[in-house]
Amino acid sequence: MSPLKTAILAQVLGGFIAASIIEIAYPRLFSLHLAAATVQGVCAALASDRLGAPKWWLFIHLAFLPAVVWLSQAGINPAWYLSAFFLLLLIYWRTDKSQVPLYLSNAATAAAVAKLLPDRPCHVVDLGCGHGGLLRQLARTRPDCEFLGIEHAPLPWLWARLASLGFPNISIRYGDFWRLNLGLFDVAYAFLSPVPMTRLMQKASTEMRKGTLLLSNSFAVPEGKTEDVVAVSDRRETMLYCYRMRGE
Repeated sequence: MSPLKTAILAQVLGGFIAASIIEIAYPRLFSLHLAAATVQGVCAALASDRLGAPKWWLFIHLAFLPAVVWLSQAGINPAWYLSAFFLLLLIYWRTDKSQVPLYLSNAATAAAVAKLLPDRPCHVVDLGCGHGGLLRQLARTRPDCEFLGIEHAPLPWLWARLASLGFPNISIRYGDFWRLNLGLFDVAYAFLSPVPMTRLMQKASTEMRKGTLLLSNSFAVPEGKTEDVVAVSDRRETMLYCYRMRGE
């Protein structure tokens, strides 16, 4: 079941359980909207946990209906909610489908990646490049290399495209990196999530040439054999997992 369907089911089950508990234990609580919504939030969080959703979803379920009730009483123009929804959609796009949040690589990570690039001119791709910050730093460090960033969220893609206009060795493409042939690149960099890592390794192993490199920020491939694991000296203690392709 997709994360979105799981979330909807958890909210529905939470509402049904909360309504049943309140009806049996203290019906007057229905008139205290925020209190009743808080009970529903707790029930929805418990239902989400039982459905096997990621732990961070628990906080969303806890706060969702209480926030709706509180904001509905705040007298805010509904147009602001609609604007906020479209802004978040443009930034994160279909995160519910891809299960890959917007993660941004910091400068320390870019410096570590630069040291892992081949000494010769090479082609590098950032799979889900966000606003392209990593690519711009790499392009400054290695002007002899060609860099491609691919991003499916409209606003980060536009940001990356505009910010990279002054870099002749950077190309930014809008689209789905799963449709990209990784055999065109010497190094593929990804900062995704645990969910697609097995699929990504299968794609890289099939398409990338022998000796080329797949770099994964923070998320290891389950049961994958790393050539090296690089610890980045930053506050979040980033780990870069390095996979050398065998050309199978």
